[in-house]
This record gives sequence, structure tokens and C-alpha cells, in this order.
Amino acid sequence: MTAAMRPQGKPGHTPSQIVPRKVIAGRDPRLKGQGPLRELAEEVPVAMVFNGSSLAVMMATPDDIQDFATGFAFSEGVVQSLDELEDYEQVAHENGIEARFWLPEDRATQLADRRRALAGPIGCGLCGIDSLSQALRKIPALPSNDLTLSANDVNDAARGLRASQPLHDRCRALHAAGFFLPGTGLVLAREDVGRHNALDKLIGAMRRQGMDPATGAIVMTSRISVDLVQKTALTGCPVLISASAPTAHGVRLAEEAGLAVAAFAKGDGFEIYSRPERFA
Repeated sequence: MTAAMRPQGKPGHTPSQIVPRKVIAGRDPRLKGQGPLRELAEEVPVAMVFNGSSLAVMMATPDDIQDFATGFAFSEGVVQSLDELEDYEQVAHENGIEARFWLPEDRATQLADRRRALAGPIGCGLCGIDSLSQALRKIPALPSNDLTLSANDVNDAARGLRASQPLHDRCRALHAAGFFLPGTGLVLAREDVGRHNALDKLIGAMRRQGMDPATGAIVMTSRISVDLVQKTALTGCPVLISASAPTAHGVRLAEEAGLAVAAFAKGDGFEIYSRPERFA
């Protein structure tokens, strides 16, 4: 699609990530509206639009939207390189946000062949999958390299992510995903009400900043489920660390893909669930 053919949107006001609201303390109903002012995490529909057609609509925190759309394009297999994302436009509407990308004709044709619409609460990672084989898709084995993490690395990664959640600190309602480099520390973090969205935002930011996923570990606050294992492995990162627990099939899939998984990592210890050779 040429530039002349591309519809031009009218950017509107992007919603705030945090919304204040008066609450009533349940332990004292006599307050009658005199309770504290709380900050709530906002979530809005974000449409992923490629060459004028919507592929997905996700409920997300209205922040780092270009990172989100870029990471989604990679983790959903829409593109394989940044060069294939030719142009980007972000348009805020009264009822949500459109993240618009334009693809080369060959990519657009491939996408049309597999087009589907996703609509899920808070970034449902497998919503819109229309067959069991798609839900449990095989992922290519990760290339081997000599990356290993010490116990101090894993603990530092967990502590670093916890220190990089300013929105969560304000409203306690957001997940986070970060990228940790041994010997350097946590170099990047993204937050969102949806755990899948947080990971897509991180993947997009890493791609846009030219970071090599194979050189470090992805760190998350959420449980490690099948879809997060798929996204991490497909982006080429060999280690996934989380403050929460993995699912059984998530661990099976990680083992098959060669993805090392460490869980319950909160800065003072952790448990290894797959590929222990990655942990020195």
C-alpha cells in the first residue's frame, strides 16, 4: 500500500494510565464517601491494525503503545524483522486506540491468509485461536549458546524488576516484564494490566532498541503459562524468570524448546523448573 493510499487518522487524546477515585473504607461505613482517594490503573481497547485491517483488539494500559504493537507483531509471527514494519501511526479515539502498521505486500498477503480477530479481557494470550493445534503449537528449539546465570544474577533480576514498577507502586494492579543482562543488571522494563501485554511491550522495546534477546533473561511478575513460554522462546530469549509459579504444560513446552525457567524468584531465592545447566 503506497503512502498516498493510506488513510490518515486524526490523533486524539491518549487516556491517562492512572485514574483517581474516591473510595469508601468498608471497615467503617459511617464514612459515607469520606474515604481515601485511590489511584486505579486504566485499561482501554487497543486495536492492532495492519494495512488497514484490524487483527486484534486487546485491553491494555494506554502507555508504550508502539512497543506493544511492535512486540505483538513479532510474537504473533506477523513479521520477522523491523524492516517489515514500514510505517507506524497511532490514533486515539474516544473509545480506544488504534496502533496502525503498514507491511510489505508479501507480508500483507500472508497475514490475510491467517487473519483472525482476538478480543479478550486484559490481553488474553490465546483468545481467537480457532483450533487445538494452534493453542499448543510447537515452537522451534532455541539455538544453543553459553549464557549462564548465577544465583546472584537471578536474585538481582527479581529485585531489579520489583524496583522498576512505578505504576504498580501507585495502584497495585499491573504486571511487569523486564530484560536482564548478566554483569549489567535490569536494562529495560515495561508494565501493563495484562501479563501478555507487558511481555509484548518488552519484546517490542527490545526490538526497537536493538537489544539481542539471546544475551540475557526475561523477568516477569506473573505466572509462567504456555503463551508466555511461546512468546519468550519465539523472541529468541533462552531464560525466563518469574516471581510466580509456572504451569505444568508451560514447563513441558519450555523443556522441549530449550528454554530455562526459574520461578518464585523474589530476590531471596528461586526454584529451577527446566534446563538447570543455564544456572551456575
